[in-house]
Amino acid sequence: MARVKVNRISSVTDPSTGLPAKQIELVEVRDARRPDMYSVNDEARVVQGMVSQLQAMGLMPQIREFGFSKVVMTLTETEYDLFGVRLDVNEVYELEIRNASITLRKVTEGT
Repeated sequence: MARVKVNRISSVTDPSTGLPAKQIELVEVRDARRPDMYSVNDEARVVQGMVSQLQAMGLMPQIREFGFSKVVMTLTETEYDLFGVRLDVNEVYELEIRNASITLRKVTEGT
């Protein structure tokens, strides 16, 4: 099971039929922070504090998640309607692939 986020939904045209379609990109979400990445000496703590302050001031981006494409689907409008799930960008789902089927379960806040 993997945690995925809807990264992009694009309107495209199905090349074989010419009908409108949607291309949906799901990216796997991984925590980029590693507790063992920083040593525990005083210099490392000072540097980490300075980086945190720069991030809080908006001068340095905050990196919390690392994602890479997990699934890219292209569905016609009819297939998207039959899919039965309305996807929005930045929504997070649990992706399970088992016994030749793919299941998406929306992750609710607090889990």
